[in-house]
Amino acid sequence: MNGDWLIRGRDGRLTVYLPSGEAVLCRAERGPGGPWEDAPRTVGGTQKVHPGAAVGQGADRYAHLAAWRPTVPGESGLVHTTHFRPLLAALDWVPIGHPDKKGDRTGPPAVAVDGAGRGYVFVRNAGGGVSLRNQKVKGGWGGWLDLGGQDVEERLAPVAGESGLVELYACAPGTLLHWRQEGDGKKPVPAGDVEADVRPGTLCALATSAEHTTVFFTDTSGDLCAWRPGEKPVPLLAAAGPGPVSAVRCVIEGHDCTVLAQRSASGRVAFAAYPTEQESAGAWWTESGPRLPADALVAVALDEHEEVVAASLAPSTGTLLLTRRKDEPGLALEAWREI
Repeated sequence: MNGDWLIRGRDGRLTVYLPSGEAVLCRAERGPGGPWEDAPRTVGGTQKVHPGAAVGQGADRYAHLAAWRPTVPGESGLVHTTHFRPLLAALDWVPIGHPDKKGDRTGPPAVAVDGAGRGYVFVRNAGGGVSLRNQKVKGGWGGWLDLGGQDVEERLAPVAGESGLVELYACAPGTLLHWRQEGDGKKPVPAGDVEADVRPGTLCALATSAEHTTVFFTDTSGDLCAWRPGEKPVPLLAAAGPGPVSAVRCVIEGHDCTVLAQRSASGRVAFAAYPTEQESAGAWWTESGPRLPADALVAVALDEHEEVVAASLAPSTGTLLLTRRKDEPGLALEAWREI
């Protein structure tokens, strides 16, 4: 899954979105902080989709998902659905086409949701740039937009800032790219780039203040770095492992903090926290939980009490583990439990 596959719904319940062969599954708490559904449910109806779906969530707490689906032999098209509440069925998948009109998959989609609750589906196109299709101000979908770019790596990282405007981060060889909306519903435009040797597949973007979003990435030397446009990338600490981090903002002992989680090289989940946008304060990893398979995914979110909750998913085994922050100083976590 590309994006925040662990989210809190509008009613306070946590939901996870899970890959499963030719479908996307979801599983939710029966009540905020309570037991979980016994079995996952299929998202979007009976239509088959390819692996690599994307999830995004807006301020209204509705989840938007996008995926490729097979069309005719050798070709695919993108589909979109909205999931309004965890225990309700999501809408059926709706076709939104192909950035090059037709062809096979060009890269995994990525989803953001603006301040008005409109979905934005980004994907690399066959020319190596980025294409976008988004829901219009007055309803329905606009046409495909070519945002430009060259030799863009597949995994894109969109994010909605606190203003509700959508931004996009991507990487190309030796470069970190940034696009930004300049007004509600406007086409995102290039907003500067910076030299950076980004390890592909490691981008994670987060709204970190009213003025800024921050993108986290691992560089080719193995450092986990943070970049806010207009500044230079800042090495934060050595990456705990090879994959992307998951990031969330929360209040810890009265301080606005950014919490990072990543599967470590040892196979456990590593956590780090530091004052938001104050990378100079430093951060360090603390490992937690059991050793996980090499394909394990890690996600962090906030629960109904605005406290940190984390999940790990091992697609090879189907094991889903969860932990929450304890009512103790610092970032103390409960024992991981299978759900």
